[in-house]
Amino acid sequence: MINRGNYRSNIFKTEGSRAAFEICLIEAGETYAWRLHAFVIMRNHFHLALETPRGNLVQGMQWLQATFANRFNRLRTTRGPLFRGRYKALLIEPGSSLGQVCDYVHLNPVRAGVCKVENLVEFRYSSYWYLLNPRKRPAFMSPETGVAEAGGLPETPAGRRHYAGYLEWQFAAGPAGRSAAYVNLSKGWALGTDGFKAKRLESAELPDSSRAWGTSGAKELRLQRQLTVLGACLRRLRKPEKRLLTAPKSASWKVAIARFLKERVQADNRWLGETLNMGRPEAVSTYVGRMKRGEIDDAEYEKLHTIKVSP
Repeated sequence: MINRGNYRSNIFKTEGSRAAFEICLIEAGETYAWRLHAFVIMRNHFHLALETPRGNLVQGMQWLQATFANRFNRLRTTRGPLFRGRYKALLIEPGSSLGQVCDYVHLNPVRAGVCKVENLVEFRYSSYWYLLNPRKRPAFMSPETGVAEAGGLPETPAGRRHYAGYLEWQFAAGPAGRSAAYVNLSKGWALGTDGFKAKRLESAELPDSSRAWGTSGAKELRLQRQLTVLGACLRRLRKPEKRLLTAPKSASWKVAIARFLKERVQADNRWLGETLNMGRPEAVSTYVGRMKRGEIDDAEYEKLHTIKVSP
């Protein structure tokens, strides 16, 4: 999760502002029972990798940002929004994907040129600092996640030393690091395996939660949902995916799938024409219209009605 200062302003440029935001973050984590795996507070933005067992991300983030903004403005006798919109959040699969995100967050000061990788522990406002200072760590923080996912290292002095070397190895590959997460965090709506994404798409709560992800995330969510339902349609009709390339454009089973996807997941004619190999968007519309008028057999369409599609 990330948010920036409004107009990319350096809202955390002073020690006091960084400390104040960390206090708000700790209050939010304890109040909303979060589990914070990683965080970093930079000059003009922050990163959080957190888990919300109570499903209260939106409420907690609203409180965190509003409370800090109110305190910040009151102290400086200013007014107006501090942050650049709501925030950008991605769903992250537990395990290696979460570990990659923790590495990304911990290395943020190094990539920004604030400190050298060998001096990373000196950067105070980060979960990496708490990792190496466990006695000062609030109970809801779990910075050991990055250590555990870096080859199963234990959360011991030796494990932390090995993790420091692991981060140096990561950064040695260049500004992006070796982790695929580094190039994926700025786009999309989820980071993880296709199976993880498919399960999230089946969740009834997902569409409401996706509003926190922004336009690009919503587009990818819609695409993933369409592909998931398309796969279900092909399985129901016992058609291999490769048949999409060889079957006639107006094959009744293709038209049935197109009609079902248009009605259930709002797939547009252009996407259907390209994905189902049905030709131009106007052709898709014509074929579906003919089926609705009874000019194309709709037996396969009736077979699709038992497929469950989350709202």
